[in-house]
Amino acid sequence: MPGGNPSSQRRRLKAELQQARGAARLTQREAAQRLDWSESKLIRIENGEVGLSVTDLRALLQLYGVTDRQVVADLSEAARDSRGPSWWSAFRDVVSPKFALYLGQEASATSIRVFHPFLVPGLLHTEEYAFELIRVHCSDEQARRIVKMRQQRQENLLGYPDSPEVIFVFGEEALHRWIGSPAVMISQLEHLIEASRQNAISVEVIPFSAGAHAGLLGPFILLDFEDPAENLLFVEGLSGELISRGEREKVDRFSKHFDAMRNQALYGPQARSFLEQLTDKFRHAPGYGSGGAGQASGGCLSAANIDACRLDEAREDRWRPPGVRTSLIHSSACSPGSSTTPGARSASSQSSAVYYSSLSSALL
Repeated sequence: MPGGNPSSQRRRLKAELQQARGAARLTQREAAQRLDWSESKLIRIENGEVGLSVTDLRALLQLYGVTDRQVVADLSEAARDSRGPSWWSAFRDVVSPKFALYLGQEASATSIRVFHPFLVPGLLHTEEYAFELIRVHCSDEQARRIVKMRQQRQENLLGYPDSPEVIFVFGEEALHRWIGSPAVMISQLEHLIEASRQNAISVEVIPFSAGAHAGLLGPFILLDFEDPAENLLFVEGLSGELISRGEREKVDRFSKHFDAMRNQALYGPQARSFLEQLTDKFRHAPGYGSGGAGQASGGCLSAANIDACRLDEAREDRWRPPGVRTSLIHSSACSPGSSTTPGARSASSQSSAVYYSSLSSALL
């Protein structure tokens, strides 16, 4: 990945300096006293909370007996980068302080596990899909700024030999919700298919048939590091974002939830088969290309039973252009999520409320 990320360099310095101090058999208090520093200064440096000047670095290395020239040169470069601006500093108008803190940690994670119950995760968005999703919440100008920031985030994080492993798990609902036109949806689905073929990325879909699962309460991200004690949990809530760190029990609980949901999800060739079938559905949807006036062809859209279920869904509301009213139809055994009973309509309304209230922080 592109070098120079301050948070990543602080994490590297933190590990190297803690190891060097341990080898020198010095406590934080002893090291601080010998350098005539406050103990809190050294604690902040070793916690990765602040950048480190080259002068202070060399004072520490000399105290710890680190004399290898190459090591000193490499760590000096890391110290310079630890004090520089982060790439997201150019997007302060659309990046909250808490999300900026998250971005700094994301860049140095060894693996990232992302879950969202009803939206495609932000790291997988196409430009058009992201814009259509965000513009309903803010002005077009601000939406373009957020989309530009998101594209920069994707470019900086994914597709490099040293990029972290990323596992995306999301609910089937995300694939049935019309975001923009059928062409926008087709492009997004094709992007998901292509991303799923990359070695370091896994795209997994929890089908409607999975029923209740732990992730229905909301989206979250787990950042894993070489030292498990450093693992981070980022939970997105209706009132903003919450970063939870150092709470091992909570991090472990969400990690177990994530693993359980993966056991319920489609992945690999099975997920791609489902995405390809859904893409074909959008190609036959009203308003797309020369077949814009046509109806959806046969083929069940629910992942509950991809190979066996082939029902006619041409009349279903999700294949009507936005704004076109149709009469209610009976729920399909193939697609539990399309039930139109009063209870299901109420649940759908609640889901929409969550969808819109989450847009302000839908950067995950």
